[in-house]
Amino acid sequence: MRTAYSVETVRAAERELMARLPEGALMQRAAAGLAAACADLLGRVYGRRVVLLVGSGDNGGDALYAGARLARRGAGVAAVLLAPERAHSGGLAALRRAGGRVVGVDGRGGPGDSGGPVDSGSAQGSGGSGGSAGGTRGTGDSPDPDRVDELIHRADLVLDGIVGIGGKGGLRPDAARLAEVAGRARGAVVAVDLPSGVDADTGEVHGVAVRADLTVTFGTHKPGLLIDPAREYAGSVRLVDIGLSLPASAELEALQHADVRRLLPVPGGESDKYRRGVVGIAAGSARYPGAAVLAVAGALRGGAGAVRYVGPAADAVLARFPETLVSDQGPARAGRVQAWVVGPGAGDDSAAVGEVLASDVPVLIDADGLRLADRDAVRARTAPTLMTPHAGEAAALLGVAREEVEGARLASARELAARYSATVLLKGSTTLVADPADGPVRVNPTGTAWLATAGSGDVLSGLAGSLLASGLSALDAGSAAAYLHGLAGRFAADGAPVGAHDVAEAVPGAWRDVREE
Repeated sequence: MRTAYSVETVRAAERELMARLPEGALMQRAAAGLAAACADLLGRVYGRRVVLLVGSGDNGGDALYAGARLARRGAGVAAVLLAPERAHSGGLAALRRAGGRVVGVDGRGGPGDSGGPVDSGSAQGSGGSGGSAGGTRGTGDSPDPDRVDELIHRADLVLDGIVGIGGKGGLRPDAARLAEVAGRARGAVVAVDLPSGVDADTGEVHGVAVRADLTVTFGTHKPGLLIDPAREYAGSVRLVDIGLSLPASAELEALQHADVRRLLPVPGGESDKYRRGVVGIAAGSARYPGAAVLAVAGALRGGAGAVRYVGPAADAVLARFPETLVSDQGPARAGRVQAWVVGPGAGDDSAAVGEVLASDVPVLIDADGLRLADRDAVRARTAPTLMTPHAGEAAALLGVAREEVEGARLASARELAARYSATVLLKGSTTLVADPADGPVRVNPTGTAWLATAGSGDVLSGLAGSLLASGLSALDAGSAAAYLHGLAGRFAADGAPVGAHDVAEAVPGAWRDVREE
């Protein structure tokens, strides 16, 4: 399992470790890992052009020390300082000793430096990693920002050390301009710990941010590296172990094959279809019979022993899946189930939603069911409830604009879970599963953009409902279903468009892949 920790937790662990290490040792560990990652990306270090974008915090120090290591291996290294008087003094000295050049953000160099270095002046150490970097002019030749732009454009690698994990509220103008220039660089862009301009704790992005090809993060993942919109700015992520001791409970968890394998139900010799669980599907309508078919398709592949369907699309369901148990008596009189799925394609069938919510078994609410469900009825339930909205549905439930949900996915999932006292699976480019209890939020690492297709969510609902019926908690059922669904989407698509039925048919392959790893 991959875990991510908040800025506060990381800083506490860093302080504890630094108290036991010689001064500067922790930064040297980070810089060594960063330089190694950059060298791997470059392939050949000697003769390569490297530009460091250096703010006043510890990330700037990491970048300077890593740049010094690359310079000693023969790279041509130039550091662009946003605040020369507050640049990390030790890192700046190390870079100069290794032959690196230094320029200010406005392109001016220092006296006596024809190549462009500026005087480090009254540098006072790291200055901390918080805040957004600004720009201070150096001394010497006339300002020429185009000179910096050219350096960045010609670089084989640009190292982003502008702002650290404490950066909040977006970049200041000088830093934002450098981020934009870096976005047009022909070489690779590597972010130190996380891309400058993204929020480490929430994954939110305010204004311009650096778009990295690779992010080298230290000690642990930060939530912003795993959650959109920030995740798309991080590129590939490489974790460097620097020896932090972190709490057992993280802010964010990302399951891996081994974690999902432990969750998946496996029938034993004494199992029968009822012992394995029966999932009820109350879905579909005259207008949307396909939603019922797709939800049943997901449920049949989710580990439960039987699927019981209730609704007006029974003929369509039986034509595709004759093994389905059907009823026309409504959810309350359909027969015993261990979990219900309600809402996909249900139209305005509020009666079915009400009957399902009144049951004493776990319930998954999706699609039209989210619109029809009474909030007080959901909150009053004693059995587990799993809600599976996409961003638009979540926005309607929260009474905000869809853009607000998409820009603050973590906060939105947590808020919904708290308001409804339910587990919330927020679908999207990064699917999040938040429990109403105060525990880690899970982020799903599988999936593909091809899953953005009609009916895909219906398959997910049936799959998760089946896992609920087999005995998994709402958090585990939602997490495992999202993982399998995303993996099935990858397998089915293989780089080409797919339909929801293709995704359902690929679930057994995803299940086997997880079980047989």
